[in-house]
Amino acid sequence: MPPSLICCQTRLRPGSRVAIVSPSFGAPGLFPKVHVLAMQRLEYELQLIPVEYPTTRQTGATPRARAADINAAFADTSIQAIMATIGGDDQITVLPFLDSEVIARNPKPFFGYSDNTNLLNYLWNLGMSSYHGGSTMVHLARPGGLHPLSTSSLRAALFAGGDFELQPADAFSEDELDWSDAVFSDPNAVHVPTLVQPSTGFYWHQPNRVISGPSWGGNLEILDWNLSASRWIRTDVTDYAGCVLLLETSEEMPSARYVFRTLRNAGERGLLGQFPAVLVARPKSSNMVVQPPLEQRVQYRQEQREAILKAFAHYNPDAMIVFDVDFGHTDPQLILPYGGVITVNGPQRQIIAHFG
Repeated sequence: MPPSLICCQTRLRPGSRVAIVSPSFGAPGLFPKVHVLAMQRLEYELQLIPVEYPTTRQTGATPRARAADINAAFADTSIQAIMATIGGDDQITVLPFLDSEVIARNPKPFFGYSDNTNLLNYLWNLGMSSYHGGSTMVHLARPGGLHPLSTSSLRAALFAGGDFELQPADAFSEDELDWSDAVFSDPNAVHVPTLVQPSTGFYWHQPNRVISGPSWGGNLEILDWNLSASRWIRTDVTDYAGCVLLLETSEEMPSARYVFRTLRNAGERGLLGQFPAVLVARPKSSNMVVQPPLEQRVQYRQEQREAILKAFAHYNPDAMIVFDVDFGHTDPQLILPYGGVITVNGPQRQIIAHFG
């Protein structure tokens, strides 16, 4: 069974202090205008007070230094939540320097996704729930202003609590904006949204039952790295039994073959068979280097779906799976509980995040 999770669903209010940390890539140091915009929106639109740390804007900070900031943010009793600025690719090297005793004594909400799957999973193993999504530079500094769908889920997680039903977006975007100073020096640039594509809503596979359980998972590539390192992954796979699995892929656009092989390997461990319900985020099919034509993007998403269905057909054929849920690397992004309870109601075609 999953660990007994501490609910970190402290309700914030205007004036609450929020730690802003860069546990992976110190992007605020390279793109200060984007970071400043995110902090302004956090302060003026969400009425929260951002508190930065020594490595928040530091590029090339050591894993030990980044861990020290995380430890300090948890230890500081005046801090009521922690938000990552962005992901990266080496947060797994930060985890050994975290002070698990300090963190466990001071549970508080953490928000992040992508490479922050490392920290989300680390906290889960300490018995602490947190939130998947909400990295500041991506979604608070969003071109065109805050997306209402993203913001409604963020406000529910931060302030309102209660049950939040996930609604499919009418449209989504995935093309990345140039973060150079030249672009963000233009006051009009930050008000121009990126190319949008129509959404077909959630795609339901075997919606024949109702599942409620704590969530686990996150970015597939990061889960793969954790499984390879054999650290912060439970050796008894039944510890994950009954969880709702969250899966999403990054802007590196892993191939369908990679996705299948990663899930196959998890299946061989007995891990894949533990999840009665799975939420799969809409995969990002464009990045700064590659912007395929729309028909190739559709094909990429379809091939990934088929790879996931193939893996589950072999290792967990009864799993209920919902595809194209907006919680990954595309925009808008819904905030989901990580370790908190999610209900997947197949017959009613409902997904409900329980924010406490």
